[in-house]
Amino acid sequence: MELLIPAAFGVEAVVKRELSRLGYPETKAINGRIGVSGELSDIAKLNINLSCGERVLILLAEFDAVTFDQVYENAYAYDWQNFLPCNARILTYAKSVDSALFAQKSLCSVLKKAIVDKLTNVYRRSLDESGARYMIEISIYKNKATLTLDTTGDGLHKRGYRKLAYTAPLKETTAAALIDLSVYNPDKYLADLFCGSGTIPIEACLRAINKPVGIDRQFDYNFWNIDQSGDKLAREEGYDNIKRDKKVFISGFDIDKNAVSIARYHAKLAGVEEKIHFQIADMRQFSSKQRYGIVISNPPYGERLNTRKEVEILYKDLGSLYKKLPDWSFYILTSYPNFERVFGKRADKNRKIYNANIECRYYSILGAKPPKNQEKRFVETDE
Repeated sequence: MELLIPAAFGVEAVVKRELSRLGYPETKAINGRIGVSGELSDIAKLNINLSCGERVLILLAEFDAVTFDQVYENAYAYDWQNFLPCNARILTYAKSVDSALFAQKSLCSVLKKAIVDKLTNVYRRSLDESGARYMIEISIYKNKATLTLDTTGDGLHKRGYRKLAYTAPLKETTAAALIDLSVYNPDKYLADLFCGSGTIPIEACLRAINKPVGIDRQFDYNFWNIDQSGDKLAREEGYDNIKRDKKVFISGFDIDKNAVSIARYHAKLAGVEEKIHFQIADMRQFSSKQRYGIVISNPPYGERLNTRKEVEILYKDLGSLYKKLPDWSFYILTSYPNFERVFGKRADKNRKIYNANIECRYYSILGAKPPKNQEKRFVETDE
């Protein structure tokens, strides 16, 4: 079957790279989604292991759609009984871009009617929709329709460990992408100077110990009447490959004691509370014995939390901190347009990324590269 993985804007290349690491080197773009070929077992493997993708969809059908009759006829023609039982709880979604059909409510209604009519005809009985959830979407781009079945349910960013709310949280999938776009590896020291509820340190730690990010949650496909042996195997392999004794060097700091308390709780739920050092501290107080290290942070933007003047002072002080740590690499996500000017240094590169629908830039300010093998020895002997 063809599986589609939606990726947030700006991290498509990250998801492709992750898919390659998982054993899917052949990918293709389909309407803004990344497509891979797979089998039933791959649904479990991808849902459990993908850290940056948004969800895993099964591509069901593609067809031209300029009238509602075309939508109904093509949707009715699909053999829905291959996936949906007679008691399936059917939820339909629609989106349309540059197409003749743009009324999303009408598209949902026509799609739902076609599915129900087909299943009623096949099963020779009315549907009570008392069973498992099946989320089906019709996506139309330039009059080309794509039907997909969502195997994930609640998005892949919902790992299960972030239970408590905190101001302006960073999605787990976005945090994972920020880490992947940095030079971080498990032998490097990593600090988040504005850790909030702990998402960046936790995601970095899960990667460092090789723990699959979705291994502690369930997905929609888990409630379907399909072969679950692939899920069982993916979870067993995932647990077997966790590096529980791996020593990591990750810290999270925040000036808000409530944030640090929440971060520690989330780390505990993620099973990494003993591997991450969280501390109540102002960014300006940060210092380290480590000559080489990485800062990955999502500081206040001034959009909701602080005034522009306060943000400028904060970024200026952050730039002063960087000058004290010239061999460190700083990675900063912000929507503030004059970040480089206020920080006091031009970034080596920047990438456009959306965070909670806010257009941001991810700035990479690279420090000196440590001599080969020196960094690991230094970190292990001098914390």
